[in-house]
Amino acid sequence: MIATPNAHVPFDTPGFTGSFYFTVDDVAALWADLKDHVTIAYPMEEFHHGVREFAIYDNNGYMLQFGTPMHP
Repeated sequence: MIATPNAHVPFDTPGFTGSFYFTVDDVAALWADLKDHVTIAYPMEEFHHGVREFAIYDNNGYMLQFGTPMHP
């Protein structure tokens, strides 16, 4: 996903301002495995667009988002 710079982060030089999004089969299991070992961008959430997801930062500071569609 390509996005404009985050309003809460200084934007001094051009750079990648998006994130990398991964659709996974079981986001809850992945969250359980990763949450204590990574820098969290935002914890597990259920979004109005029908996806349960979380985001972390990789070792280069890029945001990695992981999600699983929720079904009724």
